[in-house]
Amino acid sequence: MNNIKNIFSIKDLENLSGIKAHTIRIWEKRYNVLQPMRTDTNIRLYSLSSLQKLLNITLLHDHGYKISKISTFTDEKIVEMTRQIVSNKNAKNHAVNAFKMAMMNFDQDLFSNTYNWLLEEKSFKEMFHQVFIPLMEEIGLLWQTDTITPAHEHFISCLILKKILINIEQVEVNKPVNNSKVYVLSLPLNEIHGLGLMYLHYEIVSRGYRVVYLGESMPIVNLKDLKKHYNSIIFLSYFTIQPERDYINDYVSNMVTELLGDGSQIWLIGKMTQYIDQNLLPADVKVFNSIPDLIEMV
Repeated sequence: MNNIKNIFSIKDLENLSGIKAHTIRIWEKRYNVLQPMRTDTNIRLYSLSSLQKLLNITLLHDHGYKISKISTFTDEKIVEMTRQIVSNKNAKNHAVNAFKMAMMNFDQDLFSNTYNWLLEEKSFKEMFHQVFIPLMEEIGLLWQTDTITPAHEHFISCLILKKILINIEQVEVNKPVNNSKVYVLSLPLNEIHGLGLMYLHYEIVSRGYRVVYLGESMPIVNLKDLKKHYNSIIFLSYFTIQPERDYINDYVSNMVTELLGDGSQIWLIGKMTQYIDQNLLPADVKVFNSIPDLIEMV
């Protein structure tokens, strides 16, 4: 699973492009838009260039071009028309596709160019909500289906993380103006997916609050130490793959026992929170379904 992929199955193309495998087969047979390699047992295999072409075709198709018309274009014409659409700043999915190609090719220049292009039209907050959140959701699915490897995920995640850190540094120049509460941000034991939590760090600091960011695999007993230094703490944690489903309610119960009191609260977000029995939670524990929902409460 850790081998870097540069040859893809038709299922990989479906996962990466959103075009059903059945439709890809029809486009190949009727319109010859892709020419896959084949194994001795006649299984289709595709190169990175085929993936790039399919993503461009998908963009044109999403913008009203019929596949019968697209099939008459040369590869150079498809690229040219894609650029025209992109230059008009109206291709919502182009940036996500460009970031995916940057990930698949380990292409930092493509990532940077796409990021800078977006920044000409959008604020960092708009970019994160409109592009990075959908991208992260897709990356999670691609990883689960073995379409990408951990190397791909780590590459793109680190690049996004750098951008978040740059923006945090910019807003942290201003000292906190609201000292009514302190946000303590951490990830549970064995949880390593920190992008969402780091972005929340940015959002909270930009609203003038003090943030203590503790990062991954933080034991609950050590979180309790913060109560010696601050009052009215909001302990915010992001559950992406941890705690595991069978143990999550016991984990949250332990958080309640150790951390609540003295005006403190617990805020929880992430995919695994769906397995929390919210009927058992006291009023000072809040579970959020999405980053925008949580930000509204800050």
